[in-house]
Amino acid sequence: MARRYDPERRQRIIDAAIRVVGEKGIAGLSHRSVAAEADVPLGSTTYHFKTLDDLMVAALRQANAGYARTVLARGALQDPEADLAAELAALGGEWLAGDRSGLEVEYELYLAALRRPALRPVAAEWAEGFADCLALRTDPATARALVALIDGICLQALLTGAPYDEAYAREMLARVIG
Repeated sequence: MARRYDPERRQRIIDAAIRVVGEKGIAGLSHRSVAAEADVPLGSTTYHFKTLDDLMVAALRQANAGYARTVLARGALQDPEADLAAELAALGGEWLAGDRSGLEVEYELYLAALRRPALRPVAAEWAEGFADCLALRTDPATARALVALIDGICLQALLTGAPYDEAYAREMLARVIG
């Protein structure tokens, strides 16, 4: 029997992995659960991603890319006339508005890097890229502090289920900016 050409299969597997993490957490992620979610043979997941870490790296990279697009779309972050604290607080509001599952998945994959060294460089890419973007408006140390503060505020909102307090975020970000 001839092998069916399926150029979108790899992407469907990554998308399925993100859905599995969203529904079951990292603990529910396996080649088998992803194959079932993507409706592909189990061998397809192991063909495209030899290890579960390889699959998690691809999923985290895709999640990071989505948030990077959101950051880049906020052109005001590069505008020297724009209120940086207000822009960053609004960005946090965008991330936490409505369905938080995408952000939950990203943080779950991000935190998996604590136990999975293969994920650490990808987790660092996001923080470094965001800090590089912010360093265009402030110094590198302040940019890193802003990333840490935004991460902390977002993670606390996710963990507590509390509504995002944009005014509080703006005030704290403004304090770091000085």
